[in-house]
Amino acid sequence: MSVTDPIADMLTRVRNAGMAGHSQVAIPGSKIKLAVARILKEQGFVREYRLIEEKPQPVIRIWLKYAGEKPRRHIIMGLERVSKPGRRVYVGKKEIPWVQSGMGVAILSTPKGILSDRQARRLGVGGEVLCRVW
Repeated sequence: MSVTDPIADMLTRVRNAGMAGHSQVAIPGSKIKLAVARILKEQGFVREYRLIEEKPQPVIRIWLKYAGEKPRRHIIMGLERVSKPGRRVYVGKKEIPWVQSGMGVAILSTPKGILSDRQARRLGVGGEVLCRVW
């Protein structure tokens, strides 16, 4: 099955697994999805992620993070794809968006690689806003 927007597919899988209360989710692997998973781990939105080499395509397994015991609440309150295949959204270094007044994170594709909004501001680079997570 062909997916026209692999990043949106990844975000949807994570969102659905969190709403269903699953402990982990498997996503078809790619370099950009691995970088997004790395940022989600660095920012504390997921417990862990691993790249599992399988044939014909590697799989990224992400272990989700929950708050509280009963009822369990998914740490990720919202995931939103910003730049889409039909409408790309680019920002300069001074227009990098703040997500939930700094409580969330915007993930950008920059000339320095896939970065969080804070990393992009610190390095002074803009780029394509892939998604927002809060």
